Amino acid sequence: MLICLFTGFSSGLPLYLLINLVPAWLRSEHVDLKTIGLFALIQFPFTWKFLWSPLMDRFSLPWLGRRRGWMLASQLALLVAMALFGLFSPAAERSAIAALACLVAFLSASQDIVLDAYRREILSDEELGLGNSLHVNAYRLSSLIPGSLALVLSDHLPWSQVFAIAALFMLPGAIMTLLVSEPVQSQRQPHSLREAVVEPFVEFFSRHGKSAALTILLFIFLYKLGDSMATSLATPFYMDMGFSKSQIGLVAKNAGLWPSVAGGLLGGLWMIRLGVNRALWLFGVVQVVSIIGFALLATAGPFPVIAGWELGKLALVIGFEALGVGLGTAAFVSYIARTTNPAYTATQFALFTSLAAVPRTLANALSGFLVEQMGWCGFFILCTVLALPGMVLLVRVAPWNGDR
Repeated sequence: MLICLFTGFSSGLPLYLLINLVPAWLRSEHVDLKTIGLFALIQFPFTWKFLWSPLMDRFSLPWLGRRRGWMLASQLALLVAMALFGLFSPAAERSAIAALACLVAFLSASQDIVLDAYRREILSDEELGLGNSLHVNAYRLSSLIPGSLALVLSDHLPWSQVFAIAALFMLPGAIMTLLVSEPVQSQRQPHSLREAVVEPFVEFFSRHGKSAALTILLFIFLYKLGDSMATSLATPFYMDMGFSKSQIGLVAKNAGLWPSVAGGLLGGLWMIRLGVNRALWLFGVVQVVSIIGFALLATAGPFPVIAGWELGKLALVIGFEALGVGLGTAAFVSYIARTTNPAYTATQFALFTSLAAVPRTLANALSGFLVEQMGWCGFFILCTVLALPGMVLLVRVAPWNGDR
């Protein structure tokens, strides 16, 4: 379980740097919302990582073993790449920033491939709920570094130092990689690229049947669409409501931390009693309701003068979002892990999580245009509506009593 905490933190940090800190940096340098929204397209490596996941399954680096070797290599490369952002100017070097962001996304997606495989191989089926819940909430807690600490520091330090400090938080994951052992199941290595590429897909469709398999893939595509789209421009939204970067950072730290911790512990424990299916239903409802909080905040703002009451509203929205989306993600990742065959961990897990990332990338890229056309309130109402189809598909893929 402790390993799951470290894998979650190391996995989430680079992504939240791309979706929280980089947009705040660009917005503070007066980059328009359309451009910031288009920066979501740099997350395409997360949607295509299943293409190179078989290579990470088939081949090993000459140190630490098949899983740990790729883990350490990706973590050290991320530490360097994340620190390089501060060397560029958003006003004059947007193309270079976009290229670096694509590199960070590729390295982060590669790290996710091997961390997901490693976690699936060390957890038994009975431990999936709690282990993935802890992973997901440590993943979300990592957002406090680029989304809270770094924002506060940016009011007092140059951006080059802010990005360097954020990058150093990759070190705990690298140290974890050096201390843990290679999982026993990881010793089953594909003997050819064909075995690594083709068999995971054949096994998945033959196990479920074509119709059920396609329904599962559609569910994975839709379940997180609404909330991932709603949070894609969260930091620019808070800034447009009149909150300073320090206020956003401090409130996010205090209002987002404890609900995330509570969600991690309660979500894991509840899934033991509820099962993954019921957790998807119950946590999904909380996830949908949490999006409405953004719409209510948009209706009340923007605030010309920030008083204690306005900060309280921000804290409530951030806290409930951290709880609701954290619970929903914990159940969702547990479902993906349960659907994965341990014999084909890396490729199947990469396929499922890639599919879940497609709506985040495409829809988030359009978020800036939608906000300018619909306003913040209309945009969040649309996100709420888009969260409903995934809930409807639960009837087919995860019936209420299906895993009791």
